[in-house]
Amino acid sequence: MRIDFDPAQVSRNDFYRLLTATVVPRPIAWVSTTSADGTDNLAPHSFFTISSVTPPIVQFTSVGRKDSLRNVEATGAFVVNLAPEPLAAQINATATDFPPSVSEFDAVGIAREPSLRVKPPRVAASPVALECELHSTLCLGDSTVVFGRVVHAVVDESVLTDGHPEITAMRPLARLGKNEWGTFGGVLDIARVPYGNRQG
Repeated sequence: MRIDFDPAQVSRNDFYRLLTATVVPRPIAWVSTTSADGTDNLAPHSFFTISSVTPPIVQFTSVGRKDSLRNVEATGAFVVNLAPEPLAAQINATATDFPPSVSEFDAVGIAREPSLRVKPPRVAASPVALECELHSTLCLGDSTVVFGRVVHAVVDESVLTDGHPEITAMRPLARLGKNEWGTFGGVLDIARVPYGNRQG
């Protein structure tokens, strides 16, 4: 038996919990930004994906008007840092609602490294970083989708195999429902079958 859920008949928070428990796993954009007055911000955003390949554009969604969004609007730049399993405690700590004047890098004790093409710093211990310039934003209800053009990417050589990022070395975290996080598990290697090669 299936149970029906009408978003018009349940509370916003209840339907939010339903969505985040069923749209899983969600990759985490650990977004670093710098405010107009020079304060570095760092926060995880689990509404994150690729938007375009040419040009390379990624997107994350700010539910409400968070510091990441305000800083990107003010400065036009951000960095998406990969959220790896060994840094789970620090990633979760940067989700705390620190006031805008407090840098999560400093409050949590996370080392920075300078970016090459944008002002916001990268997370030094993250194996992958995508430096982005703001492409556009799109307001949808209580949220804002931020699109960033990737102007530079950096990958630590320790997670590269034959020049390609290796999932078993990166060990990315994912968000699930409630307070649940997903860690790296098994991989199914299944190649696509061209139509002409289909059997039956």
